[in-house]
Amino acid sequence: MKILIWHVHGSWTTAFVQGGHEYLLPVTPGRDGDGLGRARTWDWPASAREVTPAQLRDEDQPDVVVLQRRRDLELCREWLGREPGRDLPAVFLEHNAPGLEPGDGPVPHTRHPVADRDDIPIAHVTHFNELFYDNGRAPTTVIEHGIVDPGERWTGELARAAVVTNEPVRRGRTVGADLLPGLAAVAPVDVFGMGLTGLHERYGLDPARVALFDDPPQHAMHAELARRRVYVHPVRWTSLGLSLLEAMHLGMPVVALATTEVVEAVPADAGVISTRPERLWQGVRRFLDDPDAARLAGKAARAAALERYGLARFLRDWDALLEEVTR
Repeated sequence: MKILIWHVHGSWTTAFVQGGHEYLLPVTPGRDGDGLGRARTWDWPASAREVTPAQLRDEDQPDVVVLQRRRDLELCREWLGREPGRDLPAVFLEHNAPGLEPGDGPVPHTRHPVADRDDIPIAHVTHFNELFYDNGRAPTTVIEHGIVDPGERWTGELARAAVVTNEPVRRGRTVGADLLPGLAAVAPVDVFGMGLTGLHERYGLDPARVALFDDPPQHAMHAELARRRVYVHPVRWTSLGLSLLEAMHLGMPVVALATTEVVEAVPADAGVISTRPERLWQGVRRFLDDPDAARLAGKAARAAALERYGLARFLRDWDALLEEVTR
């Protein structure tokens, strides 16, 4: 199939474009949200190719569109002159937990943008999201994440905690940025991600205890994460962080807030999950002090991630859904 999909979520799309289709990625002159094109910090196959709006209109008409934002509906109408769900088979891929986007409304009463339609199925990435959204009369399914396996690479040679987060200064409590001072009090911390400038100043973090690694390429980030002793996921409200699942694939022990889908994704022997920060910090300290315990928990984390979030299962699930909506 020719699948029209915008580059919205780089890590998720990295897995999606590993399938056996042709992936049409809109590109605009400014490479803005309407057309970011191919990724620059992820490795994507040649079957994921950039197309301009004019090419979509003339020679690259898609067989199906994977929508991810309200805006994508408008762009299909504007660029293709086709109505998703009626003139063009469509799926709405919902990455987010409810309440994260402007206009979402309060949780758990957040109504999904296509809740009033029955011609566009919603594909949620977690069961938690499907449960918490008001999906209205839209058909729903859950296709859990798939990860391109980076391999078992954990060494834990650095007695430091690793955190991956994007825009923690702007997103603040949502991603648990305010919990970083408590974490830094028990362990030196390395923070990886985008939009890290100003994090030290915003939360009074000591640069000697908290180092920042701004927007590294994915392969480089995986190599560096694997050298850290423990992965920490302090996020209060998110769908399910792909960086958490990637860390588990690397064989890292996990310490995470027991919120949203984390309680399903992280088994007890893979680390420590709790809604009490003091218990999390105790877990971090234990893994820093006991590399053997960290190694065993990391192996359990990897086994769980491979079983539930493997790439082959993910691609099979998406093929089945795409075949159904285009049938």
